[in-house]
Amino acid sequence: MTIEAVAEARSDPMARQVKRAGYAGRSVVERKRGYKKKVKRSSSPPQPSSASMALQNLFQSCKDVFKGPGTIPLPPDVDRLCHILDNMQPEDVGLSSKLQYFNPNNNNALVVQGTVNHPRVSYTTIYQSTNFSLYIFFLPAGGVIPLHNHPGMTVFSKLLLGEVHIKSYDLVDCQQASSSKLRLARLVADKVYEAPCDTSVLYPTTGGNIHQFKAVTPCAILDVLGPPYSREDGRDCSYYRDFPYQDFSKYGWLEEVEMPEESQMDGIEYLGPQVVENGTCFC
Repeated sequence: MTIEAVAEARSDPMARQVKRAGYAGRSVVERKRGYKKKVKRSSSPPQPSSASMALQNLFQSCKDVFKGPGTIPLPPDVDRLCHILDNMQPEDVGLSSKLQYFNPNNNNALVVQGTVNHPRVSYTTIYQSTNFSLYIFFLPAGGVIPLHNHPGMTVFSKLLLGEVHIKSYDLVDCQQASSSKLRLARLVADKVYEAPCDTSVLYPTTGGNIHQFKAVTPCAILDVLGPPYSREDGRDCSYYRDFPYQDFSKYGWLEEVEMPEESQMDGIEYLGPQVVENGTCFC
C-alpha cells in the first residue's frame, strides 16, 4: 500500500492544521507522486535510539540496494529489506495502535455507508531522494488508493496497523501496442491482509505492479519505492479501471482512466523518529 508520493503540491493559503494518526502538520491537497524530504546530516552520527534503530537500518539498507533508475534488487537484497520490514513495529515510525485514529469505533475514520465520496487518504514522507523514497499512507476505514501502476519501480509495502484489501494485477503483455483501450491482465492478489503480516513486494513487470488498496479498518502502510515516481524520467503514475474476464477468473481487463478524485491525498508532516543520512546500519 499505496502508497504511496507527490508530483505537484498545490499551494493553499487557507490550509489548516490537522492531526491525523498522531502526526500534526499543515494539510495540503497533493497528487500521488513525490517530493524532496530533508534529513539530518551529521559528520559523527548519533547512536539511534531503540525506537529508531529499525528505521535507520531500513534507510541505510535502501541506500545500499537502490543505486538509481533501472535498479531491480537482487533476491538477497529483497530478502534483506523484507527481513527488516517484517520485523518493524508501528512504534519504529512513531505510531501506536492506541492512537484514536486507529480505533475501529472512531467515527472520524469510519465510512458513512451510501455516500458517494471516499474518505480522504493521508500520507507522510519520511525520506525521498532520486533513488528511493519512504512513505507512510494512512487510510481511514473505506479509504481507497485507486488502481495504479509503478513503471520501472520496485515497491515494498509493509502493513503496520489495521486491515486492508489489496487487489493487484500484472499486464499479460507489457509491450502490447494496440489501439484498444483494454489491456489483458493477470490477477495476482485479491484478499484482505491484517497486521502483522509479511511484507509484499512488486516489481516493474511482476508481483502485482498495478494495485489498489481499500481499508477495511483504519490502517497505516509503510511503502518503500525504488526509484520513486518521476514524470521527467518516464515514471509517471497511470490509473486504471478493471473489468472481470468472465471466462477466466484469474484474469481481467484494465482500462486506463484519468486521475480519479480519490487519488488526491492530504500531506501531513512526519514527526516520528528521524533517519540520519550519514549514519550506520545496525543490521
